[in-house]
Amino acid sequence: MAKRVLIGAGIIIGAILIAVVAYAAYVMTSYYRLDDHLALDVQAPASGDVLPELSAQDAEITVVAANLGFGAYGPDFDFFMDGGTGSVAKSAEVVRANIEGSAQAIEALHPDFVLFQEVDVFGTRSHEVDEYALLVDAFPAFGSVFAQNYDSPYLAWPPYAPHGANRAGMVTFTRFAADSALRRSLPISDGLSKLLDLDRCYSITRIPTAQGPELVLFNVHLSAYGADAAIMDGQRAMLFEDMERERAAGNYVIAGGDFNHDMIGASNEVFGNQTDTDASWAKPFDFASVPEGFTVIAKAQMDAGTFDSAATCRDAGRPYDGTNDRWVMDAFICSDDVTCVEQRTLDLDFAYSDHNPVYLRFSLAAS
Repeated sequence: MAKRVLIGAGIIIGAILIAVVAYAAYVMTSYYRLDDHLALDVQAPASGDVLPELSAQDAEITVVAANLGFGAYGPDFDFFMDGGTGSVAKSAEVVRANIEGSAQAIEALHPDFVLFQEVDVFGTRSHEVDEYALLVDAFPAFGSVFAQNYDSPYLAWPPYAPHGANRAGMVTFTRFAADSALRRSLPISDGLSKLLDLDRCYSITRIPTAQGPELVLFNVHLSAYGADAAIMDGQRAMLFEDMERERAAGNYVIAGGDFNHDMIGASNEVFGNQTDTDASWAKPFDFASVPEGFTVIAKAQMDAGTFDSAATCRDAGRPYDGTNDRWVMDAFICSDDVTCVEQRTLDLDFAYSDHNPVYLRFSLAAS
C-alpha cells in the first residue's frame, strides 16, 4: 500500500515538473523583439478627411502625453508588480469606461497631437478590448501611428489572476499630415526580467511644416521595473542621439511620454511622499545627460520657481485614496526652437489611470 502511494505521489510530482518545464520552455521560446528601425504605418483618419499641412507658424499648438494604464487603473486598482494584488482589469466595461473617460478629457483640450502609452490591442488583462479602436473612435479626424512594445505569451502569474497574454503599444495621434514614422528599439535587460518588462522602444513621427523644417515627435516610454543603471543610461543616450541628429538637421524636436523617472527631481518634497528618494523606485531623471539645446520643460519650471502642476503618476501599490506617493513622470523635452507657452498636468485625480495626462502648448520659431 505504502509503495503504491509513493509511486502515485512520484507520478504526480513528475507530471507537475514536466508541466513546469514545458511552460518555461513555452515562455522562453515565445519571446521575441521587433527589429530596430522598423517603418510604421501612418493610418488615415477614420472620418476620411485629408489632414492639413502644419503651416500656422505663429499659432499655438498643443500636444498631450498620457499613459492609459491599459484601461485597468481606476482609483480602486493596484498592481502586483508595484506591491499590490491586481493584475487584470475588473471587466471589459471598466476598461472601456477608463479609455473613453481619458479620451474625452483629453479631447476637451482640443489637442493637435496626442502621445498615448500602454494601449492594449488585445489582452487578457484588458478583457480583449481593442483600446486602439476606441481611441480611433474618439479622435476620428486624426491620423495615427501604432508602435508595438509589448507582446507577451501567457504569463501564469499571479496564480490567483494570471496577467495572461497581452499585446500593447504606443499610439501617436496627429491632426496634421505626417510624412512617415519609425520605431526604434531601446536597449533592455538580457535577464529573465525582460519577460515581464516591455519591448522598450520609442516612435518617431515626422510632421512636415510649410516653412520647411519638420516637427519630429518622439513618443517615449522608458524602463522602470528592475532596469539597471547601464540600461537606463543606454536608453537615454540612444534617445538623445536621435534627437540631436534631428535638431542638427534643422528640425523642431519634441519628446513626450512616460519617462519612468522623477522629471522635476523633487517630487517627494513637492507632493509630501512617504517614501524617500533612496527607498523609492522613482529616481530623479539624469538631467545632466540632457544635451545642450534641449530642455526638460517641467524641470525648467521647477528651477524657475513656476512649477505648480499636479502630479502625473501615483503609487499603484495600493488603491488610490488621495494620500498615495505621487511623482511627475510624464513630461516633454523640447529643442530650443520650440517655445513653451504653457505646460500643465491635466488633473483628473487619477480617475481613469495611474497617470494624469500632461499637455504642452507651444509655438515654433521661424526657420
